[in-house]
Amino acid sequence: MKSVLLIGLGRFGKLVAAQLNQLGHEVLAVDNIEERVNDSLDIVTNAQIGDSTNPEFLDSLGIENFDVCIVTICDDFQSSLETTSLLKELGAKLVVARAERDVQEKFLLRNGADEVVYPEKQAARWTAIRYTADHILDYIRIDETKAIFEVTIPENWFGLTIAELDIRKKYNINIMGIKTEGKLDINITPDTVLTQDKTLLVLGEYKSIQKCFRI
Repeated sequence: MKSVLLIGLGRFGKLVAAQLNQLGHEVLAVDNIEERVNDSLDIVTNAQIGDSTNPEFLDSLGIENFDVCIVTICDDFQSSLETTSLLKELGAKLVVARAERDVQEKFLLRNGADEVVYPEKQAARWTAIRYTADHILDYIRIDETKAIFEVTIPENWFGLTIAELDIRKKYNINIMGIKTEGKLDINITPDTVLTQDKTLLVLGEYKSIQKCFRI
């Protein structure tokens, strides 16, 4: 369990708060609009109304005590930038800020953000990859060149074992797990047989995965 300061309770911020709550983390949520704060009371540990660009207000929250500070202000980039910078000045251990455009991402990183989340860009990338390939069911980006993909098993692989395919040697792709009816099994062996009712979780470079699965 971690202690999280969440600043900004717009649509995205509230979704983040709900997820943090489900994961069992302690969340102090802050927004300058009373209605948003009141609407979030059932999904956060505590909530306060306040101006996050005010150094005295932020300092009163005990910034150094939080494991992570997440800035999800979406309707005022200047406030997001000032808040991000102030958090770092006040000793925040980890500052994660939301960007809506490439230029915002650059400014946030230059002004105190340790990490930047860019929901629209990330969703666009996921959508483009997911829905232009027949074999891909899901994917998680690792860096600019690598990702974890959930893929359907090509028909000509049915009945073959992991050892017989040897895609690690041929394509430098690692099979991390096999899903059957939504359940993940990571205890796979070279003798594991691939069948039509299974999907694979594979890790590798985009180009290698595209070549291997003819995407």
